[in-house]
Amino acid sequence: MFTGIVQAVGRIAAAEKRGDGLRIALDIGVRDVADVAVGDSIAVNGCCLTVVAESGAGFVADVMPETARRTNLGALQAGDAVNLEAALRMGDRIGGHMVTGHIDAVGLVAACAREANAVLVRVEAPVEVLRYVVEKGCVAVDGISLTVVSVDAASFTVSLIPHTMAVTVAGRWAPGSTVNLEADMVAKYVERGLTPYAGLAGRQE
Repeated sequence: MFTGIVQAVGRIAAAEKRGDGLRIALDIGVRDVADVAVGDSIAVNGCCLTVVAESGAGFVADVMPETARRTNLGALQAGDAVNLEAALRMGDRIGGHMVTGHIDAVGLVAACAREANAVLVRVEAPVEVLRYVVEKGCVAVDGISLTVVSVDAASFTVSLIPHTMAVTVAGRWAPGSTVNLEADMVAKYVERGLTPYAGLAGRQE
């Protein structure tokens, strides 16, 4: 479990294709995530991966075919920057929202526009993600917990402060960038729980 508060930006040291999957080695060297050990979970661009080995100032993780298909990790190459967040410890401060690290889909950055000290980013997303996105709700984009400014039938917009641009890969987003999306899991569970009762609305015994 994660919170969407990125702790460091790592860099892909190596990316080795293994069939339809991938093995990646990451350089980190940052105190907040440098204590991860073999078997630990860590979010890479919002995707929960398992540390399978230590490697210099970083770690190695496997990306299985399903993950490569459903996320932007399958396109990673040596030198690429990625957001990193170590798994939440019991009692840690939750500065963002509850994030599972299970990516729903890949979105596309459609536009970036400066507004005073912020940058508005519009992200095109599949309808299966947008159904859970609401104005002023939460969404994880490349593992960053963000507040939704607006949403329409094909996209949503978020507003980024300078700090977020400086300490995450969001500062590298541009029109055409692909980003991992995870909708608010609370919305998914609410929908799942209410679905059996949907046909009962307005019905009288």
